Amino acid sequence: MPDWFTTSAKLAKIYEDTFASCTVRTSIRLDKCYHKQGTSVAVRLYVIDKIPGQIKPAVLARETVADVATAVPIIKRVTVQPGCEPRAVPPKAKPDALFKSMRATPITKPVKARAAQTPKIEALAFSTLEKPRVLGEQSGVYIPYRPSRVDIVGAREHPTPLVESVAMGSIPAPIPDYVPALHDRVLQESLLSEAQIETVIYAGNAWQQYLPGLFAPAEEGVGLQLDEHGRAYRKGYFLGDGTGAGKGRQIAACILDGWLAGRRKAIWVSKNESLLEDARRDWSAIGGLAADIQPLSNWKIDQAVPFREGILFVTYPTLRSQRQDATRLKQLLDWAGEDFDGVIAFDESHEMGGVAGGEGARGTKSGSLQGIAGVLLQNNLPDARILYASATGASEVNNLAYAVRLGLWGPGTAFANREDFISQIRAGGIAAMELVSRDLKALGLYQARALSFAGVEYDILKHDLTAEQIAVYDTYADAWAIIHQNLEEALELTGVVDEIDGTTLNSGAKAAA
Repeated sequence: MPDWFTTSAKLAKIYEDTFASCTVRTSIRLDKCYHKQGTSVAVRLYVIDKIPGQIKPAVLARETVADVATAVPIIKRVTVQPGCEPRAVPPKAKPDALFKSMRATPITKPVKARAAQTPKIEALAFSTLEKPRVLGEQSGVYIPYRPSRVDIVGAREHPTPLVESVAMGSIPAPIPDYVPALHDRVLQESLLSEAQIETVIYAGNAWQQYLPGLFAPAEEGVGLQLDEHGRAYRKGYFLGDGTGAGKGRQIAACILDGWLAGRRKAIWVSKNESLLEDARRDWSAIGGLAADIQPLSNWKIDQAVPFREGILFVTYPTLRSQRQDATRLKQLLDWAGEDFDGVIAFDESHEMGGVAGGEGARGTKSGSLQGIAGVLLQNNLPDARILYASATGASEVNNLAYAVRLGLWGPGTAFANREDFISQIRAGGIAAMELVSRDLKALGLYQARALSFAGVEYDILKHDLTAEQIAVYDTYADAWAIIHQNLEEALELTGVVDEIDGTTLNSGAKAAA
């Protein structure tokens, strides 16, 4: 059936009328059933019995029929144990009928129910190293990466070698005491590398800690203020891995750890809607269902989210969107609940970097709306497990201004507030940012690894310009020289700049020039 043939609000009547006298045994949605034929249109597969019954079973979402066959055990033959045969009920005597010679409908024998097979949940087996692992051989400003404090039983190294900077590698991580629980097939099928599993360990270890002091959201701005009647705020974790280290799968693994512990609500914030499929891919790869992740945009801004458990996918533009009478932020907070303790993953968290403009020493400034919304989400859910993920986390101080759960400022630190932290670190330059990163790693709150370029080969492709190409380039260069030499006169003649005193009359046009 086409993808629209489902129990959605608009087409529910068509669906119900079609299956009015049936029982829907199985409902399967195939995302890429005909992908090899050149189309990505999703289709739905239904298994029905022509007897009245339940017509809205749970939907099994997979990409192809082969994936369904892998996920669902198919019983080829059922052997009935002796003594377990259902007792036949003798048919009631009926009076002679006109068409008594016709064959009667056979009695359907009930089939013994069979429990679905579920993956085994196991506590992760690893040992801690009292003495940090010896560093590998340095190459330039990088050294090979291996977990410095944990040795995970049965885990394989990352498919591509990882490295980290010498400055970061010289600081060992602390010894963790948190033990995550994951599906047994995660290690059996190497769904996560040892470096990715290490992230789950240290993120969980960080989430066992709280910032010193009690806080409440400030009445103005996006800060937290000390309040003796406030609440304790759980610490966060920053994943600063570069491209190729699998940040998406690590986010999914952190959510899975909480999911298996009973925390069946999570929020996944990302850059744009196109990354929804990437999130579903990473979640499905470690044993989840693609249907567990649903975009917040499925519901109107003033509508209560009926998603009782699962992962809400939210983009930063959606998070900041609002109407006169409703906001997406409030909708999200209402769904999560005041005591929400699940994971909030800020993928591409540098998208919140503009939040520093929201507050200033001389008053309120115009800040990034999505940065402010992201910080308010953190402030209103103090028990949430915050996970920041960005490859550019330590490149600029504004990329840490939104990380309120790392304890970079406030009680127990050298900085009174966010403004003090930003001004002093910015004055210290890149060296100060490096010290912040090393301190965070030493506290077990930050990790940054990148793919190694070992074994990569390259060739220089040289193109010799022809005489005609050189002539074209020279013509363009001469034209630009004439434009630049007469640019001021052109601005005066077009009224962009005042001819008398040289003041700007049209700043937008001058900036474009």
